[in-house]
Amino acid sequence: MRFWQLLILVTTLGGVMSTTANERPAVMDGFPPSETSQVTKKNHRDWPYNQWSFQNFGAPNNTVMVPRGGEIHHFPRDETRLSEFKIGDASLADVFGANAADALVVIQGDTLIQESYWNGMDPHRQHIWYSMTKSLVSSVAGILIESGQLDLTKTPADYIPELQGSAFDRVTVQQVMDHTSGLAFEENYVDPKSDFSLYYAPALNLGYLPGAADLQPGESSIYGVYDFLTQFVKPDLDTPPGQLFDYNSANADVLGWIVSRLMDKSLDEVIRDAVWQRIGAEHDAFIAVDRAYMPVATGGFNATARDSARFGVMIRDKGVYNGERILPASWLEHMLEVEASDLKAMAANANYAAADWIAYQDMWWVLDDAAGEFCAVGIHGQVIYINRSTDTVMVWFSSQRDAASTLAPEFPIKLNAARAAAKFLAE
Repeated sequence: MRFWQLLILVTTLGGVMSTTANERPAVMDGFPPSETSQVTKKNHRDWPYNQWSFQNFGAPNNTVMVPRGGEIHHFPRDETRLSEFKIGDASLADVFGANAADALVVIQGDTLIQESYWNGMDPHRQHIWYSMTKSLVSSVAGILIESGQLDLTKTPADYIPELQGSAFDRVTVQQVMDHTSGLAFEENYVDPKSDFSLYYAPALNLGYLPGAADLQPGESSIYGVYDFLTQFVKPDLDTPPGQLFDYNSANADVLGWIVSRLMDKSLDEVIRDAVWQRIGAEHDAFIAVDRAYMPVATGGFNATARDSARFGVMIRDKGVYNGERILPASWLEHMLEVEASDLKAMAANANYAAADWIAYQDMWWVLDDAAGEFCAVGIHGQVIYINRSTDTVMVWFSSQRDAASTLAPEFPIKLNAARAAAKFLAE
């Protein structure tokens, strides 16, 4: 039995198809839509409404554009390479389509070898990235690190004086990037009485709270996300920085603030100039903004699947795209320089004991540092999967029911299928 066949057998013993697969009650049904099918600010992250809102994120949320530029780089196509790949009797597309996927694009080398869409998604529709945005912002920060403007050993407060006296003046920028910053704030997406739901999500302008969207500047000490970072987030005095990986989106908003402050541009302009107008994108992207209309670094970016794959190819190729240097190679190798302390910090978090991640470094999830296998991941199942050893990039968007990212039942089925497909392609 070939290795990839054994891997498929092992990874699918628990079942290939999700029990939540592709049931789809009516959403936005009619003109105007019926009351029960109407997507709102309140329900837009709930299934099944998210199958529409994740592809139309600017409807329930405020956004700013990230325009494309230059000549479009078209992928050559060869959709025969995965024709013999099966998991049981199911093709790769069958597995993804049965597990809440909205889109799947597979690139090997510079060739597009798989492209599939579900739930009304198509090649020209942007989809929310959620926390894949963190990996984008971290990648762009490499420009500042390469130039010496940003020192990973300094604290965020060294660059943002407003953070002095906050939870972020005792940690390093590297600890912020690795989510080992020891914050007391708990990120809870599902409890409507959590600090996340009552303060963070309304400041981000991504969550529903009665009256929150109508708040005016000066009417609350926490208006935008920068107010939340400086005035609400406290240190966990029982958790010294650097010891425990504890995923917390506030870290990415701190990094986005640093990037904007040092580059003297809003984050949408930074992404536009540094990346989006330089990778041959087909379509404009856009990014959600907080209540103060500042771009949401932690999870606001929206793009088409193929353009997301172009970004992934550039990261796979260490900052080069179509022969042009886009981002520094040394920084895009750094996320795979996993130390024993990184492994220990991940292992210390019991929530990830059953997952395949070995580390979280520079806001990328690492599967195999030696093989160059790592991911950008968004809640509800958005993934850019990169495998340098097999020269592959896979992008999939999802509208999973659970706000649990890697712990949702559909997530490991898709990730295991992608890893098996990458090994099949390499052979």
